[in-house]
Amino acid sequence: MALFLFVCSLVVFASFALMPLARRAGAPFLLLALVIGMLLGEDGPGDIQFSNFGLAFDLGSVALAVILFAGGLEAKRTVFRTAGIPATSLATLGVLITACVTGLAAKFIWDLTWLQGLLLGAAVASTDAAATFLLVQQSGISLRTKLRDTLMLESGINDPMAIFLTVSLTTLVGVQAAGGQPDAVSLILFLVQQAGIGMLAGLAGGRLLAWLTDRLTLPMGTYPALTLSGALTIYAGTTLLGGSGFLAVYLAGFMMKAFLRRPIDRIQDFNEAFQWLCQMVLFLMLGLLVTPSALLADFWPSIACAAVLMLVARPLAVFASVGWTGFSLKENLFLSWVGLRGAVPVLLAIYPVISPGPVTVGFFNIVFVIVTVSLVAQGWTISPVARWLKLGAEPEPEAPAS
Repeated sequence: MALFLFVCSLVVFASFALMPLARRAGAPFLLLALVIGMLLGEDGPGDIQFSNFGLAFDLGSVALAVILFAGGLEAKRTVFRTAGIPATSLATLGVLITACVTGLAAKFIWDLTWLQGLLLGAAVASTDAAATFLLVQQSGISLRTKLRDTLMLESGINDPMAIFLTVSLTTLVGVQAAGGQPDAVSLILFLVQQAGIGMLAGLAGGRLLAWLTDRLTLPMGTYPALTLSGALTIYAGTTLLGGSGFLAVYLAGFMMKAFLRRPIDRIQDFNEAFQWLCQMVLFLMLGLLVTPSALLADFWPSIACAAVLMLVARPLAVFASVGWTGFSLKENLFLSWVGLRGAVPVLLAIYPVISPGPVTVGFFNIVFVIVTVSLVAQGWTISPVARWLKLGAEPEPEAPAS
């Protein structure tokens, strides 16, 4: 136990210690965590054997719930007024367009069936909240309020559509492989159930959590743990009810920020620290899970699919879903480029692998390569692209004379 604790603590400590180096190099911090995890894995000098996809999916889901709750706590109430319409459109219609275009490319690149190609497109269709939150903050760029809020809000609420598409298409692929017929009505009801229950549980649960936190008298240091455990209760309870726990926990954080009367600084600081730790552990675990030598089998086709996702699918989704909402051409181009993929697509790629059906570990490897390419190409170039497009924050209005 002492050796296990020593190794794990040292790896996490070293990863945090390397953050300033990654920032100075302009490298995405999450990519650094992935590389460390791969070096510790079975193909690296660490030689740690880890291939439990089911455990990785469960632990990753909990870590993502913590990350989303912290992201909701950082969101301001005005974010829905400034970016509600474009973010919602991009999180629904945009995800659907991205999945279809990328799936079409995957079908011809790997000679897949239509359903298998669309399944791959669905797995990589959503942007990642953790990657977006961290890399936009790390880049140090100052964006117009509406543009920044759209990026942040979209990445926090687009998981239900991606999860719906991935779970539904996984079911359809399994049914098709078994010679059955899919049920479209059940799939539509599943989408309504996921989004509806998730939204209601998040809004009501977050409001109730804020109300209880204001009325409980506890030692000051215990309120952060209280709110985090309450948020995870909302996440797990919503999942048990058949809703989107990810949407619920993000909205719970938002409602906490909006309605909590007690000073929230300690709660935010605690959750920010825990968010960083969860992101670190999540990406280290995903790095351990992948076998680098197995990535070579479909490496170049995966690069081609990633290029279609970044250069064709995401721009089409942006211009179709938010091109009419008041963004300039330069802002639409920036939204098109900052479609960062991260932990969510990799976690979604695990689901078809652990589900009954013809999908193998090769599916996970392809998605892993696509996500890594996105982190490298897009995460490394956020600041240069913003400067090239000459994007900056809108000027503050002058205060009226008294």
